[in-house]
Amino acid sequence: MEAQLIVLGFVGLIILAIVVMDVYNRLKLKAMVKDKWGTFPSARFFDKEESLKEAWKKAKKYRNYDSEVDDITWYDLDGFTLFEQINATYSSVGSEALYQRLRNFNFSKKSHERLETLINYYEQNPATRQEIQFQFACLGKQDKNNVESYLSETRNQELPNTKLYLFCGLLPLILLSFILLFPTSLSILLLLGSILFNVIYYQVKKEKLQRELACMGYLVQTVACAKKIAKIKTPFQEELTKNLQPLASMTKFGVSFRMKSNSDAELMFEYVAMIFMLPFISYNFVLEKLTNYEMQAKEMWRLLGELEVAAAVLNFRTVMPDTSQPIFSKEIQVLGEEVYHPLVTTPVPNEVNWTKNTLVTGSNASGKSTYVKSVAISCILSATIHTALATKFQLPFGHILTSMAVEDDIFEGDSYFVAETKSVKRVLDLAETKVPCLCFIDEILKGTNTIERISASSSMIHWLGNYPSLAFVATHDIELTEILKESCANVHFEEQVTKEQGVTFDYLLKQGPATTRNAIQLLHVLNYPKSVVELAKREANYFDEHRTWQTLK
Repeated sequence: MEAQLIVLGFVGLIILAIVVMDVYNRLKLKAMVKDKWGTFPSARFFDKEESLKEAWKKAKKYRNYDSEVDDITWYDLDGFTLFEQINATYSSVGSEALYQRLRNFNFSKKSHERLETLINYYEQNPATRQEIQFQFACLGKQDKNNVESYLSETRNQELPNTKLYLFCGLLPLILLSFILLFPTSLSILLLLGSILFNVIYYQVKKEKLQRELACMGYLVQTVACAKKIAKIKTPFQEELTKNLQPLASMTKFGVSFRMKSNSDAELMFEYVAMIFMLPFISYNFVLEKLTNYEMQAKEMWRLLGELEVAAAVLNFRTVMPDTSQPIFSKEIQVLGEEVYHPLVTTPVPNEVNWTKNTLVTGSNASGKSTYVKSVAISCILSATIHTALATKFQLPFGHILTSMAVEDDIFEGDSYFVAETKSVKRVLDLAETKVPCLCFIDEILKGTNTIERISASSSMIHWLGNYPSLAFVATHDIELTEILKESCANVHFEEQVTKEQGVTFDYLLKQGPATTRNAIQLLHVLNYPKSVVELAKREANYFDEHRTWQTLK
């Protein structure tokens, strides 16, 4: 009798400890969700781009979009840094959905209307928004969870040896019951032996099935999370409940896939799972459900992503200096007021009046590249998350792509110029489809000589005028402003060079082409030899007068 009480007391203490730690962790998590609202996301432990990009590629197999932010554009605009600035999500469902939304979009207002419906609801019901975020925080994040892989390639492969797993899992329970009825030293040794065998066998098999168990574990926990969120009133409650219904029974095996962190409570659940072989026993049941209700599982995953993305976008709008909902029009033009770059510490807003191909001129560091990128970023954020970084913004539906930070491609064996021409060629190819294109180019064809660069650049920009597209080109080549003055608009940035302050910039957009050349004046300010400065001035003046260079003797 004494041995029975000891066993029961020990089991009771374990259960009590798990419950207390779980309650403490949940209270701590809820406080964290509340405190972080209205601040920039800071966690960087999860959401590695490799994992997010892999999930995005898998999702593209069963989701259709009108346009994609390709890798060149994504990296030109520091897309992942921008993603991190917006990514106030608490689960991998949300972060993967946000990443995918920033990389793909449709030429339709439908997705924007759904997003705004949720955002408006969250604004009017902050307690509901906080509760939903808390449920996602309980789910947590898991890089390389492979759920999108399972949803795109539904598997019908059962784990072998199911009966053996079932027998091993039931054996400790049978022996424990036997001890309670007939406590003997032998029965206790057999119980300990069965537990030890299960733990070792579980660890050996788990190494071989790590990917499958991790994926299934996160999916089951996501279904459990969805069941809790479905009880909360939201604009999508009915839609979520309908798709969740045939999947709800998967959560019966939730304890089998509980492990997702290194907290004490989760570690205890992991040991329970080992002892009773729960993940292996549960796996085939969950797989069968997933196979039979593939469409519902995909919709559930998408709806949960929408719910969390809306909260992240609302948080982004809250912390940024100015945002607005863009206006989509049929006119091929981009108009904006107070447009700024989100990744610059102290951005200087400027207007946009982009109704025809436009050249942006100015010296290095004057602000022309930042300006072009700021317009491109607001175009992409408008098309994807219906948020412009401006007080007012208008644009057409269409493709958005850039050619800016081109590099040598050592893997393809491409030189800088070849890589650059390939980058620009994809812009021309997309424009030729006659779908509206917003193209952003920084220092077009700078990898070749002046004559060929200017002639080829002017030809390309002029050619784009034959299609329903707009090109925004930042360049040092003042010659382009003269060659293309009939077909392109011109704006520029200026710098001031003084002996006292050196070079200063106001970063304010000005109309027309750049008219000042301060590089030679800067040589004088920096105390270059007087003869060098004077000769440079004479050469520049000669070129201005004769449009050719004189030979130095």
